[in-house]
Amino acid sequence: MEWRASHILVKDGKLADELLKRIKKGANFSALAKEFSTCPSKGKGGDLGWFGPGKMVKEFEDAVTRQSGGLVGRVIRTQFGFHIIKKTGQR
Repeated sequence: MEWRASHILVKDGKLADELLKRIKKGANFSALAKEFSTCPSKGKGGDLGWFGPGKMVKEFEDAVTRQSGGLVGRVIRTQFGFHIIKKTGQR
């Protein structure tokens, strides 16, 4: 099994919560990733491409496997910061 996801990574949990609220109200995920994310993937609107089991930290992988395709999940915390994840594919 492989998944594809985009994410917005920030250091501040309050900012992550605010960005998630904006996304739920219709803000463009990719545009927010480009503006706020601290991950190098921000240049691609947060797109991380395809990845398989064991390629991401456990908390991130667990969140992606639980999410439905095309949806944005709750804020996830890892050792890298706070992630807002959008699952964009599964194969």
